[in-house]
Amino acid sequence: MFEKVLTGHINIPDSQKLANYEKTGGYRAWRKALKEMTSDQVIEVVKQSNLRGRGGAGFPAGMKWGFVPKTTDKPHYLLNNADESEPGTFKDRLIINGNPHSTIEGSMIASYAIRANTCYIYIRGEFVKEAKVLESAIREAYDKGYLGKNILGSGFNLDMYVHRGAGAYICGEETGLIESLEGKRGWPRIKPPFPAIEGVFRCPTIVNNVETLACVPYIIERGAEWFKSIGPASGPGPKLYCLSGHVKKPGVYELPMGVNLKELIYEYGGGILNDKKLKAVIPGGSSVPVLTAEEIDVAMDFDSLAKIGTMLGSAGVIVMDEDTDMVNALLNIAHFYRHESCGQCTPCREGTHWAEKLLKKIKSGQGTMADIDLLAEVADHINFRTICPLGDAAAMPIQSFVKKFRHEFEAKVRKSAA
Repeated sequence: MFEKVLTGHINIPDSQKLANYEKTGGYRAWRKALKEMTSDQVIEVVKQSNLRGRGGAGFPAGMKWGFVPKTTDKPHYLLNNADESEPGTFKDRLIINGNPHSTIEGSMIASYAIRANTCYIYIRGEFVKEAKVLESAIREAYDKGYLGKNILGSGFNLDMYVHRGAGAYICGEETGLIESLEGKRGWPRIKPPFPAIEGVFRCPTIVNNVETLACVPYIIERGAEWFKSIGPASGPGPKLYCLSGHVKKPGVYELPMGVNLKELIYEYGGGILNDKKLKAVIPGGSSVPVLTAEEIDVAMDFDSLAKIGTMLGSAGVIVMDEDTDMVNALLNIAHFYRHESCGQCTPCREGTHWAEKLLKKIKSGQGTMADIDLLAEVADHINFRTICPLGDAAAMPIQSFVKKFRHEFEAKVRKSAA
């Protein structure tokens, strides 16, 4: 029987309160880390668990922490990325509202592991309520002695702050987030140097996602082997899947990593709304390649999805039924990325503009077959040609929609020609 650890207690009254979190074992891992483990031992346990980032990239968290130099006179920083802005993704918001102390405790443990005495939780500007929930939870942690000076008599000091963003999607990218945190325009930096070497205030910095850090206390308390027993060895653990679109029971589902996509939609999600046929699914948020109805018998994990040409991303599963206009659906996605492009890189700035313009032309019935080819060509000239992955995020949906549903694009053109 799968045990929900991230969301199992969110429906109890006042689940966001520290006292209720402690009743379910909260902060035992923090005490254990401080009193029984060294920083290096914490990193080693997280490495052994093979926890991979839940924000989209899937990079091994323990390995990332290990990149922070041990010999430096600069302070270290831990950034909790709560700038959840990917269309189709709403899992971090659920954690913050229902189980905020899990990601706060995970941030504490990660800070201890990388020897950081300051932690920032960078939260999306629109999350006004969630920011207040976090601020209240952090105050509780200070009052309990879990934050501040000489925590629990360990000699370790840690301060934690909530920093509100201004609503820019680009600030979910770790270096764009760092620039914004420093009070500058959220333009991503050229890497290297990577944040672990030169991040916020040009000091060693680790940026982890809300869900990633929420997993950490359970790994420290229960051990790496427990975590590895859930899901595939290449990327195990409990996982939050966001289900939205034309599905009967949308919501956030905590399931073992690697649950079958078809099972997620039809068993947990109740099937397609109004019992219509399925046309397409975006498995990992708006930025990943789309799947056809024939491709959904696949495990929802990093490697399985990569094998069929898409990605787990943020696990934002967007379901589209048989009546979905795929040209219009792609236009909605293209509009988002054109609007959210920071404008720093020419391929992204100009490419997203022209992609949206071409899609509007095709949708309005004024497009040509050459415009469909040009749309695909524009996407090709964006992909892998930008400083940050936003360009790739804008290009990959275009490439996959045109490739797999070209007949719908051509139908718009033929209809206008007739």
